[in-house]
Amino acid sequence: MLVAAVASPAVAAGCAFEPQGEGRVAAVIDARSFRLDDGREVRLAGIETVTGDSTDDKTKPNRTAALAAIVAGRAVSLSGEDDAPDRYGRQTAFVFLDGSDISVQALLLARGDALVSGSVNDKDCAAALFAAEAEARQARRGTWADSAAIKNAESTGDISAGIGRFMVVEGKVLSVRQAGATTYLNFGRNWTRDFAVTISRRVLPVFGAAGIVLKSFENQRIRVRGFVEARGGPRIEVLRVGQIEVIGGN
Repeated sequence: MLVAAVASPAVAAGCAFEPQGEGRVAAVIDARSFRLDDGREVRLAGIETVTGDSTDDKTKPNRTAALAAIVAGRAVSLSGEDDAPDRYGRQTAFVFLDGSDISVQALLLARGDALVSGSVNDKDCAAALFAAEAEARQARRGTWADSAAIKNAESTGDISAGIGRFMVVEGKVLSVRQAGATTYLNFGRNWTRDFAVTISRRVLPVFGAAGIVLKSFENQRIRVRGFVEARGGPRIEVLRVGQIEVIGGN
C-alpha cells in the first residue's frame, strides 16, 4: 500500500500498549482524530498537527485529508496506557490498521504530516516516533520540504508569529538560570525579549529520574518542541523530558 511504503521497518512496533478495543473508522474529524462506527471518538496520541490546532489554520484541510487517506473506512485496533477519555470525551490512543504493526502515528510522521509531541514517556515508543519523524525530515517530505519547518531560536520574530501553535525550535542555550520556581533555558541575552524555555520546579523530579541536570544544557545546541506562549518574549514550557533533544555542543 502507498501509505505503508513511506515507513521503513525502523518505525515499526514500539507503541503497542494495552489493547483498548477495535472498530471501523466511520468519519475523520480533523488532522488527528476520527469517529468509529460505534460512535467513539479517537484522538491520536503522541503527535501534534504541523501548525497546531488553530481554527484558522489554512493547512488543516490538507492534514485532515492525510489522515483520511490512511484510515477512512478501515478496520483499526487501539492501544494505550490509559483509556480514560479526555475533557472532550475522546479516547486518546495509538492506532493500528488491521494486520499492521506500524502505528498510524508513525505513518503520518514518516510522510511529514505530523510532528512528535514529546509527550510519550515510554522510551521504545518515543524512539519509534522520533525515528519516523527523522525519516521524513531527512527525505524532506511534507512539512519538512519547508526549510523553515524548524525555527531558529535567534529568530524571535518568527517564533512570536506562532504564538498559540505547536512549534519546533532549535538553537544554542546561552545560559540556564533559576528565578523563583522556574528554570529558564535562555537562547538570547535579553531575558525579557528573546526566546526561552521554561521548566517549572514541579517538573524537576522528571528530569532527575532521567539523570538529566538542567545546567548541563548550557552551551548545548538543543531542539525543543511545544506550544509557543507570550511571556515577555516567546516561551515554550517543557513538561516532559521528550520535548528536548540534545543536538550537540559548541
